[in-house]
Amino acid sequence: MTAGTDLLPAPRGGTGTKTGRRRSSALLLFGTERSGETTAKRVQFSSPFLPYLFLAPQLAIIFGFFYWPSAQAIHSSFYLEDPFGFGSTFVGLSNYADVLKSTEYLGIARFTAIFTFLVTFFALSIGLLLAVKADGVIRGNAAYKTLLIWVYAIAPPVAGLMGMMFFDQHIGPIVKLAAWFGWDIKVGLDYFDTAFAMIVVSVWKQIPYNFIFFLSGLQGIPASVREAAALDCRSGLRRFWTVVLPLLAPTAFFLLIINVTYALFDTFGVIDVTVKDKAANNPITLVYKVYMDGFRGNDLGGSSAQSVILMIIVLVLTIFQFRFIERRVHYD
Repeated sequence: MTAGTDLLPAPRGGTGTKTGRRRSSALLLFGTERSGETTAKRVQFSSPFLPYLFLAPQLAIIFGFFYWPSAQAIHSSFYLEDPFGFGSTFVGLSNYADVLKSTEYLGIARFTAIFTFLVTFFALSIGLLLAVKADGVIRGNAAYKTLLIWVYAIAPPVAGLMGMMFFDQHIGPIVKLAAWFGWDIKVGLDYFDTAFAMIVVSVWKQIPYNFIFFLSGLQGIPASVREAAALDCRSGLRRFWTVVLPLLAPTAFFLLIINVTYALFDTFGVIDVTVKDKAANNPITLVYKVYMDGFRGNDLGGSSAQSVILMIIVLVLTIFQFRFIERRVHYD
């Protein structure tokens, strides 16, 4: 009788119970429509402006810290501005032509591409390797994971300062280790040695971030899938390439975008500590070139043009990643 009573429809005048009234209110609020076994939910707001009100804080932050500075940079790139703000002269595309014709800028762009590739590749590879090893640790796994993660809490300038201590001419352990193989590292004086130090410190700073996400992805793989893979294939390396890595593809794609952005922009602090007050023949990236020309050279128009070019490069690179690389990523 109880089961049959629960299936009886409610009277037309109302649901008849408090539970029924609450259920009717929920249906009116969320617009729930029941069709067979599937349920489609639509949230209906009392005012059409209420969703925009909820989005207003985030939109204000995006507008204030991205769209408005971007618009100002695009506007300034067409002018030759006085560094003290006394006036500006419209020069059209002259700033862009000067930048693209500069052999120095093209050389920095070439180094930025190599730097971004190496930092992204090694940071992802080492982070994945450590995550795979940490996933197999049974005893002391909490301490092991903590030792690998804590580096991420270090700010980039502090990481650059600590990295320079490793490459110090007098007390640097990496310098002493390289001396055993006949390599005299001179960071700040030699172009290749400075680039090597920048890449090593940048990779070291980003490894914990990749490690966290890769480890979470590995722990999210069901044990039944791993057991079935172990029965089908005895080779651990082959199981990793054919089963584990495809399941980590969404995480790897996300980290690819994050690491490329990190190498292009967030390594500014590391580069600044490495090359600041050093000889002028040191390697720098495009974002540091914008800073050098804008804040030290007082070339506001030229640095604005460089920032717009860098923004276009990042936009094209992001579209390429989502258009071609994401096709190989399966989320289900």
